[in-house]
Amino acid sequence: MSMLETALLAIIQGLTEFLPISSSAHLILPSQLLGWQDQGLAFDVVVHLGTLLAVVTYFRAQVADLLVGWLGSFRGQHNEHSRLAWLIIWATIPAALFGLLAASSIEQYGRSALVIAVTTILFGLLLWWADCRASERQNMSQLTLKQAIIVGLAQALALIPGTSRSGITMTAGLFLGLKRTDAARFSFLLSIPVILMAGGYQTLKLVQSPVAVDWLALGTGLVLAFVSAYLCIHFFLKIIERMGMLPFVIYRLLLGTVLLLFVFW
Repeated sequence: MSMLETALLAIIQGLTEFLPISSSAHLILPSQLLGWQDQGLAFDVVVHLGTLLAVVTYFRAQVADLLVGWLGSFRGQHNEHSRLAWLIIWATIPAALFGLLAASSIEQYGRSALVIAVTTILFGLLLWWADCRASERQNMSQLTLKQAIIVGLAQALALIPGTSRSGITMTAGLFLGLKRTDAARFSFLLSIPVILMAGGYQTLKLVQSPVAVDWLALGTGLVLAFVSAYLCIHFFLKIIERMGMLPFVIYRLLLGTVLLLFVFW
């Protein structure tokens, strides 16, 4: 890839990883629409690492509390932090299982502009419905195990390109009665083990690959993904407090429509 392509794709990954608009769709689209070559496995690894560093850095105090609480639970020390840490772990299991069972099939049949267009519109409308009927009666600390697993089952659907991991988990959170910012925060925290698993799997494949590595491009991608993802989290939480999910729903509908025109024109 050229440095321009590297920079743009890294920024796209950083901005879309945590917005409810599907990062996988936006990384697939340049090759579909502009004829760019696939960004490659090494690039996927570093941009996911960049977004992981961003969410861990942004929520560093809460992540530290969760880690300390989780470790303390093995010594019989239970508190709200250990409870939330275990809920995140339980909510991660469905995506992990679904990924093991169906990832190869989705990779083969799901990465098309038509699939992305349909899922972008469909799950965009579902997000709009959830946002319109949101009761916002519940904080993240009040999540039950059943509710966390429901969010985890929704997260498993995000393996289908165009669904959006953050979008579908926020949708589920809103349907369950979470406040908008709490639904977003739980989605962001839930991304940490998922990105770790995906990054670990990609790293294993990368180690086994003989392809040469462009370290300058990877370094650029890492930094830009980190910065754009960090800023995205910060401003997204402010936007949804004032405007809700509607701007992102409108974007998804416009994007899906453009893709359908591209497919059928």
